[in-house]
Parts: sequence; C-alpha cells; structure tokens
Amino acid sequence: MACDITPSTNATPYGTDLKQPAKLFRGRRAPLALDIVVVGCGLGGLAAAHCLARAGHKVTILESASAIGEIGAGIQVSPNLSRLLIRWGLGERLNQVVVKPEALTFRRWCTGETVAWTKWGDLMDEAYGAPYYHIHRADFHRMVYDLATPHTNIRTNCRVVSLDPSIPSLTLESGEVVRADLVVGADGVKSLTRGYVVGGPDKPTPTGDAAYRAIVPATLLLNDPDLRPLVETPEMVGWLGPERHIMGYNIRSRQEYNLVVVHPDCGSDESWTAEGSADKMRIDFVGWEPRIQKLLALVTSTLDWKLMDRAPLRTWVHPEGKVVLLGDSCHPMLPYRAQGSAMAIEDAAVLGNLFSRLTSRAQIKPLLHGYQSIRYARTAATQASSRLNRQIFHLPDGPEQEKRDRQMRAAMEAELREARGEPPLLKPDCSKGNANQWADKEKNRIQFGYDADEEAEKWWWDHGKSTIACLGTMARL
Repeated sequence: MACDITPSTNATPYGTDLKQPAKLFRGRRAPLALDIVVVGCGLGGLAAAHCLARAGHKVTILESASAIGEIGAGIQVSPNLSRLLIRWGLGERLNQVVVKPEALTFRRWCTGETVAWTKWGDLMDEAYGAPYYHIHRADFHRMVYDLATPHTNIRTNCRVVSLDPSIPSLTLESGEVVRADLVVGADGVKSLTRGYVVGGPDKPTPTGDAAYRAIVPATLLLNDPDLRPLVETPEMVGWLGPERHIMGYNIRSRQEYNLVVVHPDCGSDESWTAEGSADKMRIDFVGWEPRIQKLLALVTSTLDWKLMDRAPLRTWVHPEGKVVLLGDSCHPMLPYRAQGSAMAIEDAAVLGNLFSRLTSRAQIKPLLHGYQSIRYARTAATQASSRLNRQIFHLPDGPEQEKRDRQMRAAMEAELREARGEPPLLKPDCSKGNANQWADKEKNRIQFGYDADEEAEKWWWDHGKSTIACLGTMARL
C-alpha cells in the first residue's frame, strides 16, 4: 500500500476548524504512549514535560543540579507566551505576582529625555488577545514546575555525560544508563545534546556585551521623589547609550524593581549565576543621568552574564530521528528582544500538540521534522530581531543616533495623538520599520499575535494529516 506524501489540497479549512475547541489540543491524548526523557529542568524543559505528559506520554526529566530552583531575575511575558500560560490554567496564579506594564519608554542615557513611548497595558489584550506581563523568574519557574510535577518524574543529581542517539540512551555521571523512545534536549546554551544532533562542538560568537542583573526593593525607589514614578507608573523603561543600555521594570506586584544593565564585556562568564561587582557596574555608568546614578547606588549585589550569539543550526533533529532539541539548546536568544522564554515554551506547545496525535513509532521522525518546520523560521527571525535591537540600542552619539531618535519620536507622537483621541497626521505610517521595534505594528502582529497551538493545528491539517497519519495506518496493516 502506497502512502501519498503530497500535502492534500482538500485539507480541512484551518480557519473554521480552530473555532471548534475540540480541534485544539485540549485533552487529546496519543493512542501510542512513548517513554520520553527531557534533559534539563529549566522553563523549556518543564514546559515540554508538561505538554508531552498531557499528550499521554510517560516523561522523565534529568536535571544535573542537586535541587530545583531559579535565580533572582525578571522575565518579560509577552502575549504569545501569556496566552499559553493562561490556556494551561495559570491565569489566577499569574495575577497574584505579575505586573502589567502600562507602556514602553526609551530615554537618552545622558539627559533622561524621553525619545520613545509605546502604550501597552490593556491595549496588548485588545490587540493580541493576551496580556503583556513582567514576572520574577523564580515565580514563573515554580508555576511551570507545579504544572509538570504531577505527571512527570523529575530526577535531580542526574548529569548526562554521553548520549547514544541510535537507541536512544543516556549515560549519567553515576554510570547509570537511561533508555527512552525519544530524547528532548532542553539543556540550554551549553547543551550537551546539541553536539550529538549537529555532529560537532558549540561555536558561539561573542557579542562583546555582558549583562549585570539586579533586583532592588521597590520601597527604596518609593522613598526617593525622582525614582518613585518608576514604581507608581509601571512601565518598561530603557536608557539607551553608546555601547550600553539599561532596562528597568517592576516585578512581584510592584514589590521589587528589576534591572538589566548591559555593558561592554570584560571577561564575564556565560552563566546566569556568575557573580558580578556592583562597584564596577557603577563605574561603567559614570556620567549617565541622575536617576541611573540613584538606581545603581541601590544595588548591593549583582550577577554578570556574558552574552554569546549563535547562528541558526542546520537541524534540530538527529538523523536517527530519536533525539530533538528545544529552546536555548537550538535557538538561544540574546536578551535585546525579551523572547527567550517565549520561544522555548512555544516550542514545547508545538511538540506536545504534534505528539498528541502519535499512533505509530514510524511517525516519530516525521513529527519531529514537522515540529522543526513549524518553528525554525520563527525562531531564526526572532534571533535576528534581537541582534538588530543590540545595534539600535548601542549607537554612538552622532548622526545615526539622531536619526534613530527622530524615528522613535515620530512613532511616539503618533501614539500620543491616538491616546489623546486625536486624528492621525496625514503622513506615511511611521511605525513600519521604526527603530523602536515595539512601535512597529506589523512586527508586533507577527511576534505577539502568534499562537503556537493554532500553528501546530494548521500544520497538521495542511500537511501532517496527509503525510503522517497514513504512516500509522500502514503500521497497523
């Protein structure tokens, strides 16, 4: 019996199918359950475990650390991510700890002058069907951990030292060998799994930047008249300067203020947990506007993270079709677009959706390639968008910086007119291609309007149903 691998021209219409809740991945469980090992217990690994377990598979997470926990740092939860979390039932827990920023503001490094302003708040919900949040990384990690644990075996102190992709099996530092039907490498930027998939060592490119991360109690800001508005009017505020920038925003229901301070690298480690020097941080930003001096004076300790870039990989799937990469292991994101967690959790949603349809082992490899085909272009484009922001943020003072600021101001004026209820000026759309990428309405539609569940459904009805479902039928004959 031949299996037609040409995508059907009579696929069920995508637009109408998704109006029916039964067509989305809600309670659908695979007729064939796999033993799946996820390497890594970060946000991506936990989300993958949750989605695959919900799809009916037996999932084990192998984590090298002796205890599960996350460092103190803020995370931006954009609508493309929050829609998934809310769909997973986390809406109420999010509301207890998040901050919904009212706007994005960019300021000049030396004067504090506002050069960009983009309204967020409830406008994000209205435009993209889900909110934009700021959250503490530890709170976020705990939520996803709690989702995964009831149906996942999480093993700590299990450092993977080698992998046999043909079985597949993983050898732990203890000597134990763990076998599975499928291995998901969610082991981060320094992924061991990635080397087996691509057939060679990691080759990152230094950006020349590093990032201090710090959290300050909001009460300290409220005690200073110059800093109080940063808490009372929660926004994501960025100060842009030559070779440097600072991002600040509220977390934990405005109880804490998170700072990301990007500076020229001087020998930092590529590690979320490497300690930095608060004194050196302050020296790096001498001459910046008075509010920055006050903010940095409040920092007592900091982490310092070397920012390394990685080009898109040739493939995320091992040739044997039993090992696949997810999140930072295959498309690590620089922080300039705040999309790292979103991309990893989108990956997890797509993978879970696809594997909820598994009926035969013959479908594993095609489904993995389907996952890559759905995700690859989007993650590569998001990486490129992040690189672009690095260039935009760090321009030296001069003609290019002045051109950037003019573009941003034009978009800001259009936003302010709209906020005041005034008609737009008769000028070309100043949002398109704007240096403030968050003011670009088309980029926002693509980035924030994305629904990973719907993309997986669309791919199935357009391609998978005609090319993969028949493999399960053949296997049963």
